Amino acid sequence: MSKTEYDLVVVGSGAAGLVCAITAKKRGLSVVVLEKEPVFGGTTALSGGVLWVPLNVHGRKQNPKDSAQAVHTYLKHETGSMFDEATTQAFIENGPKMVDFLERETEMKFVPTLYPDYHPDVPGGVDIGRSILAAPYDIRGLGKDMPRLKLPLKTITFIGMMFNSSNADLKHFFNVTKSLTSFIYVTKRLMSHIKELALYRRAINVTSGNALAARLAKSALDLGIPILTDTPANQVLVEGERVIGVLTRNKDGERRFVGRRGVVLACGGFPHDDKRLALAYPHVRRGHQHLSPTPVANTGDGVNMAESVGAVVDIRFADSAAWMPVSRVDFGKGEFGVFPHLLDRYKPGVIGVLMDGRRFTNESNSYHDVGAAMTRACQDMAETAMWLVCDKTALQKYGLGYVKPAPLPFGRLIKNGYLLEGATLADLAKKAGINADGLEKTVRDYNEYALKGEDPAFHRGKTAFNRYLADAENTPNPCVAPIVKGPFYAVKLVMGDLGTFDGIETSVVGEVLRRDGTAIQGLYAVGNDRASMMGGNYPAAGITHGPNMTFGYLTANHIADQTGATT
Repeated sequence: MSKTEYDLVVVGSGAAGLVCAITAKKRGLSVVVLEKEPVFGGTTALSGGVLWVPLNVHGRKQNPKDSAQAVHTYLKHETGSMFDEATTQAFIENGPKMVDFLERETEMKFVPTLYPDYHPDVPGGVDIGRSILAAPYDIRGLGKDMPRLKLPLKTITFIGMMFNSSNADLKHFFNVTKSLTSFIYVTKRLMSHIKELALYRRAINVTSGNALAARLAKSALDLGIPILTDTPANQVLVEGERVIGVLTRNKDGERRFVGRRGVVLACGGFPHDDKRLALAYPHVRRGHQHLSPTPVANTGDGVNMAESVGAVVDIRFADSAAWMPVSRVDFGKGEFGVFPHLLDRYKPGVIGVLMDGRRFTNESNSYHDVGAAMTRACQDMAETAMWLVCDKTALQKYGLGYVKPAPLPFGRLIKNGYLLEGATLADLAKKAGINADGLEKTVRDYNEYALKGEDPAFHRGKTAFNRYLADAENTPNPCVAPIVKGPFYAVKLVMGDLGTFDGIETSVVGEVLRRDGTAIQGLYAVGNDRASMMGGNYPAAGITHGPNMTFGYLTANHIADQTGATT
């Protein structure tokens, strides 16, 4: 068994862990990052790469009237009984500092987005200026480490090509058959991507979470921070009352990593810890299906190690995860993927129904809000599931789930059962196993008002966020259109998540706490291992990365301050 000593040991290579490592290194500490998987990037590399950081330098240009008081008001409204004053103030103060630090000192670059808050019409909410996005990145900058960057989700790429999650990129692909400008744009993108595949067998110009993970990893590696992949941490090492390191085990045996100043857990929460999910997720407790597109290696290592030395890891939130309705995609030969429904629900002419055939929520609300509504609406049903339903017009124009818009073919997806097709709504309902009378009545009632662009039942299109991911060219309501032209189509969705909200109880600066409120010396938690400041709520695009990276930055600075490290 070999022994390696550093000032700080960071367990996990997602955004929070890497920001913590980079900040600590810049403060003069020696740092190592340990990663369980053979690739780095964690959940970050699969994500949209958006950060919610109110009052950041880019957002202030978009919305100069925004204020700390407005942000405070919004967070207090959104988090309700879980609101924490000290944590909120620390986030508001340090979020912009984190962004400035990364852009000034590292390879990290951000661009503004047009995202509204998810609830822009409530007190403190805004229509623009708080969410930013990792700028695209040419991963050849990683040099020999390029193959170690985790690939994006297969289900949300097109022949391996990534789309910019800011939505502007996708508009060209949706309009490729209707606009010469979009046709030229898409043609250039495809030609460039095909060249990349021929030379490197993967996309080189990456966007979204892949760009965020790549830029942070590049920054860490340039600073001389080792990112040791295939190095899972299995045990926290304790001497007396203090955590002094971790024990790892892999094919090469055991290694002991000592952190003289501390150990930071950043293992990505517990979205694949079946035992803990049975306690945390109401639909799993009911025996219903759950599919998570997060890395399968996120099995709760951090929370389990912390709990083993006295940390508090309670299930405290009504919604323990960032819910994401997903569908199961069969790739054949025993391989399947999980498709997160990020866009199709917002499009006009697409509705969501339960097994009784009725709608149950505003489909154009955020994935978390739709997921929470779905979990509650299905509590007395045989499964937690919904079906997205549309007609031929909407399918050709927007696609549905993994099904791409025209002119791309979808026959294979009908044959394997992913896409259900019916000549009539009753025929579709029979194939889907949902109530035919209920579906026909739902569509009939919906169409009565949809012809006028109205949705009195659930008010789709009411907020700026509803409209943001819809179709601006569909008037008078970008979210609403009738379902009239057969054949009709459906895709079945079950519950998934983008990561867990519940986690390790910490102080504001990330110290892991015991039940009596005292800190476990030398042990810290950041990212999804730390209980979310949002209290099980999802106020805006990027409320995971923004706070996670901010508190990674804050935790590293706290550790450095305790050691008298330089600034």
